Amino acid sequence: MKKVLITGAAGFLGSHLCDRFLLEGFYVIGMDNFITGDKKNIKQLKSNPNFEFIEHDVTEHISIEGELHYILHFASPASPIDYLKIPIQTLKVGSLGTHNLLGLAKAKKARLLIASTSEVYGDPLVHPQTEDYYGNVNTIGPRGVYDEAKRFQESITMAYHRFHGVETRIVRIFNTYGPRMRLNDGRVIPAFMGQALRGEDLTIFGDGSQTRSFCYIDDQVEGIFRLLFSDYVYPVNIGNPNEISISDFAEEIIKLTNTDQKVIYKDLPVNDPMQRKPDISLAKKLLDWEPKTQREEGMLKTFEYFKSLSQEDLFKREHRDFSKHIKI
Repeated sequence: MKKVLITGAAGFLGSHLCDRFLLEGFYVIGMDNFITGDKKNIKQLKSNPNFEFIEHDVTEHISIEGELHYILHFASPASPIDYLKIPIQTLKVGSLGTHNLLGLAKAKKARLLIASTSEVYGDPLVHPQTEDYYGNVNTIGPRGVYDEAKRFQESITMAYHRFHGVETRIVRIFNTYGPRMRLNDGRVIPAFMGQALRGEDLTIFGDGSQTRSFCYIDDQVEGIFRLLFSDYVYPVNIGNPNEISISDFAEEIIKLTNTDQKVIYKDLPVNDPMQRKPDISLAKKLLDWEPKTQREEGMLKTFEYFKSLSQEDLFKREHRDFSKHIKI
């Protein structure tokens, strides 16, 4: 039985990856320190004999006994509401954490896939974004802690591949959604759906003309799975190229939720990208992959998940205590 380590296993994407690899017959080691992950996301796995969980911070030394064949590095705050509160930890998990996992991959002769992001493109001057675009990122802006952590992560990964011969893969993830997202994590889909379920007005930052492209979780996991087992070492965009403006998307949410909320507008955050649309030509060619789930179908599944949450979860505001995770 092949063994895979998945960091960030209690997060939204990480927990779905644990499900997929268990389904495919792997022995899965999940690792998380719960700084942004949720134990609820992996509670269904605790009784599985092929699942092992280690509570650990990947910025500290990592030791795994026995053989290890694959590593998927998905540990990182991914929401502005998180990485703006814990900027140093965000930088550390992208740098020290990635360094530790590359060292582990080298020692175990394991293949490592890192989760990069469309944020490496910054506020893009090229549209749609192709993998050979270098990006337009403000290194000293508030979002730079996340953007630059991911850009460094790509650089050190390629350095380990070239210098040490470590087998590596890099996925650039575009906006992904689905069940197990945190309702109040600040990202557009859970924010809109949470506001609709609570009967609040939908908040748009900026004038709503900025665009996003949303990929359903099942499609994202399939693309990541195929990339891991490909022979391609350079970054690959995995996302849905079906682009929509935020204002049009707000109207879709109002229609989906059958609510009559108003839309209110607030100032756009600093360096918030105005356009997001992946060019997935490379993924189509290399992986024979493209998203299958229509937005209407995926949004309905996601909304049904949020509706199933308790009233306590629905009205709870994010007040996470990050103090135990903050180190010099």
